[in-house]
Amino acid sequence: MDAIQLSVFASRIAAVCDEMGAMLRRAALSPNIKDRLDFSCAVFDAQGELCAQAAHIPVHLGSMAYAMAGIIGRLEWRHGDMVIVNDPFLGGTHLPDVTLIAPVFSATRLVGFVANRAHHADIGASTPGSMPISQRLDEEGVIIPPSYLIRGGALDEALLDSIVSATGNAGQSRGDFAAQISANRIGGTRLSGLVDGMGAAQFEQSVGLLNDYAERLATRALSEIPGGDYRFEDVMDDDGLGHQDIPIRARLSVKAGAVEVDFAGTATQVAGNINCPLSVAAAAVYYVFRCLMPRHTPACAGSFRRIRLQAPEGSLVNARRPAAVAAGNVETSTRIVDVIMGALAQALPERIPAASHGSMNNVAMGARHVGHAWDYYETLGGGMGAGPRGGGLSALQTHMTNTLNTPVESLEMHYPLRIRRYQVRRGSGGEGLKRGGDGLVREFEFLQVTSVTLLTERRGHAPWGLNGGGAGMPGVNRLDGEILPAKISFTARPGQRLSIETPGGGAWGLSRPAK
Repeated sequence: MDAIQLSVFASRIAAVCDEMGAMLRRAALSPNIKDRLDFSCAVFDAQGELCAQAAHIPVHLGSMAYAMAGIIGRLEWRHGDMVIVNDPFLGGTHLPDVTLIAPVFSATRLVGFVANRAHHADIGASTPGSMPISQRLDEEGVIIPPSYLIRGGALDEALLDSIVSATGNAGQSRGDFAAQISANRIGGTRLSGLVDGMGAAQFEQSVGLLNDYAERLATRALSEIPGGDYRFEDVMDDDGLGHQDIPIRARLSVKAGAVEVDFAGTATQVAGNINCPLSVAAAAVYYVFRCLMPRHTPACAGSFRRIRLQAPEGSLVNARRPAAVAAGNVETSTRIVDVIMGALAQALPERIPAASHGSMNNVAMGARHVGHAWDYYETLGGGMGAGPRGGGLSALQTHMTNTLNTPVESLEMHYPLRIRRYQVRRGSGGEGLKRGGDGLVREFEFLQVTSVTLLTERRGHAPWGLNGGGAGMPGVNRLDGEILPAKISFTARPGQRLSIETPGGGAWGLSRPAK
């Protein structure tokens, strides 16, 4: 296979993921999936190694790449099977992210898998939005170990009923699962067509060549990092249960085009829900180093072969069951990115940007009124950190999330909410030679009694600048003008207003002196 043929093959297998995503978006019912695009799609080989992924959500895709081999090795696979899982300690991220996996056969030969992961705003937690201030995993919703949702083409109606009956809107939940099933079916059909067209043996050989090519590109990119040990530390604001300034420490050991990341010294797992499984930590690490690789590097397992990960078991970034993890996937993963980038900035000061807003600014709310249960979940953007090549962008999602906002029109159509303000938070970016991006302000007015949960970060510790640049402004949460904690659950009355002011990004470089 020459370079052109390999490039065509890479594009064809990536197109399978893109079509799966298009199907999932079109068929889903919930605004969180169809409007915010909170889902990801990927293709894996017969051993569970990543072959291709769409440009979806890094925390979904990196964690699947890390954990898929362990999932598929637990099960026996037949034509027509589809497995469902959301258990964070068995390859998931947090309970709202539900993954469906389907095998692909050529005749009787298993040649690969298609998978998609989608965030369900209601997965049966005790609070609407299924992102509670929790202390145990079982408080966060329905736990689904790897289970056959479809076996030999037959849907397990009892299993599906047990999942959707735990939600407040079973019809919408069932519709979203149907969309995920459809996405895997179209992905399986397209991948099967690709394999049959070139032959199973040639397909497997091509996957191997693609991984080898990706590894060469990755090795070359990692070789540009000067050899040595680089350390950095940052902290989580709190865990929502009274524990504050929780450290994440990392040491990067770089040698001969390979990197080992060691989280020794990171805090032990905490009572609150900012813990994360090792697969989530791996996703954050993979993401940062993938950003250093050329744009055309294939999104496959070969990209990550030269990256090794160590984390103490029972730590914040490698928690043990039954630790609560709802916010670990969204908040701790984001802070891990900051820590790895902070370490890399010592090695590559002319390439690494300052810290971005550092929080997904999670807003979960809803109600359980008789005949009108609803769940809303959204992550909000903020300021991007500036870099040596330019200032940070404003009011957008960064790093481990790649979702959109919920459009105001969709939000007000589906929920008893009104958006009073949605604007850039001017002046919140750090000051410097290259200015940090500004955060945003989103203000909700409640039209009925509503249960609300906020899981936010960078309210106590500002996003840092680099090379003398100033920090971005921390975020602020307010209810009717009164400042709220970073992580809180409360009941809002009709007419009350919740304002989320997200952090700005850090600046890069000292400002030029005035003439």
